[in-house]
Amino acid sequence: MITSVALGDGVGAAFTGRAGGVSAAPYEQLNLGGAVGDDAAAVLANRRRVAAALGVAPGRTVWMRQVHGADVAHVTAPGEPLPDVDAIVTTEPGVALAVLVADCAPVLLADPVAGVVGAAHSGRPGTAAGVVPALVKAMIGHGADPARISAAIGPAACGACYEVPAAMRDEVAAVVPAAHSTTRQGTPGLDIRAGIAAQLAAEGVTSVHQDPRCTLETPSLFSYRRDGRTGRFAGFVWLRPKPTP
Repeated sequence: MITSVALGDGVGAAFTGRAGGVSAAPYEQLNLGGAVGDDAAAVLANRRRVAAALGVAPGRTVWMRQVHGADVAHVTAPGEPLPDVDAIVTTEPGVALAVLVADCAPVLLADPVAGVVGAAHSGRPGTAAGVVPALVKAMIGHGADPARISAAIGPAACGACYEVPAAMRDEVAAVVPAAHSTTRQGTPGLDIRAGIAAQLAAEGVTSVHQDPRCTLETPSLFSYRRDGRTGRFAGFVWLRPKPTP
């Protein structure tokens, strides 16, 4: 159900899969998306299961209303008024940041020394718009140093599967050249994760872990491009609360 990622001391980070939840088809099982047509009670139960598995306090997760943009919000607690954004950052221990995906790339960032973490939803539009560079800059504004930031790029549609019209590929590659790809069938494609890795490197972030799984090729992950009506898995990052003396 959970794939943990090491982003430094005092930081928790993980990606979920689709097993271990209570949602019925076509959202089976561990759908965490609340706006895809699934039963709300099932989504809530799934989110509680994940929180327990992560060791995060119930109700301490911040969920975005993602719109494929490049805006970033700073959050200090769940329940705060939050604009529609695709990236969030916090310096508050115990607050988990969540990003929902089903082919787009979930990106998790952390600078444990500065005590700041961030999460971004970076699909084709968001990558072209620069949501991940915007998140890095927002973290720098809260004391982060790009040389200390560790990044995890989660499962996403791979460049060999993500077919797009040639004009769309050219449009994205014009601003993110590393995203240019050709599919196995020899058709125009996009490698979003390669583009994000290049964007991170340009911002000075060199410690980057890439999950190799392609959502379209991995049945244990949700994929909108593969299945159409389906659920969402998530990436989570949080600062662990310091032990009480």
